[in-house]
Amino acid sequence: MTHGSSAARGILAFVSLACSFAAASQTVNEAARSAFVDKMVAQHGFDRAALTKLLDDVVIDKTILDTMARPAERVVPWHEYRNIFMTEERIAAGARFWTEHADTIDEVADRYGVAPEMIVAIVGIETYFGTRMGRYRVLDALATLAFAYPPRATFFTSELESFLLLTREEQVDATAALGSYAGAMGAGQFIPSSYRAYAVDGDADGKRDLWTNWNDVLGSVANYFSKHGWRVGEPVVDRASRPEDFTGPEPRNALDLDGTVRSVSEQGYVFTTTLPPGAPAAAFSFEAEGGGSEYWVGFHNFYVVTRYNRSTKYALAAHQLSQAIRSRYSETVASAAGSAAR
Repeated sequence: MTHGSSAARGILAFVSLACSFAAASQTVNEAARSAFVDKMVAQHGFDRAALTKLLDDVVIDKTILDTMARPAERVVPWHEYRNIFMTEERIAAGARFWTEHADTIDEVADRYGVAPEMIVAIVGIETYFGTRMGRYRVLDALATLAFAYPPRATFFTSELESFLLLTREEQVDATAALGSYAGAMGAGQFIPSSYRAYAVDGDADGKRDLWTNWNDVLGSVANYFSKHGWRVGEPVVDRASRPEDFTGPEPRNALDLDGTVRSVSEQGYVFTTTLPPGAPAAAFSFEAEGGGSEYWVGFHNFYVVTRYNRSTKYALAAHQLSQAIRSRYSETVASAAGSAAR
């Protein structure tokens, strides 16, 4: 699970203003910080002095607070958001990545029952195939949001707890691990609780390494989708139209699927699917370039993609990128086969 993608975050640049806990004590919830130390000592056996020293050295980063207030998924229109990811360079890079890791991708896709193109697209969106895994210290990001961002303090305090447990379990250096502004880590950008729950040791070397080990990374992304209910062979989404005299309700664009194939069709949406009439479905609208709206109908697997990043824009972009990469990869494989036959 992630909080925003690396590429989307890149378009929201702010001037960085960082200060230490000591220098910015007025912005930090010291009571919450002290309670956190008490909990980690009492429940998990952390050394009080060592943990206190670790947190004393944390940096509160205003850039993180600013970015949390304006995530790209919320502020960028769909057609601009899509264009961040649907580039010739990223599609070509995805086909090359698939070619380089074909054996691993095919193996984990088969083992976990997940479309291989979706696995590739996720690491393509999140970190440009492992080349942009974040510049923030995970410790700083999580502590900033846990103790200086009241709207999400409970969630990020829990994630900070998970991160510190993770560093102990996986022998990760808490002061060196880098990730996103929200503490997501590795090529798949897993937040700490998701790392602990869904990461897998793909090559059985005794460690789950989501930064440098592609067996672990690709297996973990596939496992995440599998655990959240991906259904192999089922569609994700279909482009829809509706008549000019449409009188049905406007899409809620909520993450849950509030209808069925039948009910969405009865509302007036025209789309194509092989799914049965009772299958879960919902209509979604997205801002089209030049004004107006695009309409799409999402199915169960669309909902599953939103479990990775809770954004309908993200889910649609991931699907479209996956299809473009799969098409390009298929062309590459066919071309190579043709060359070998000559």
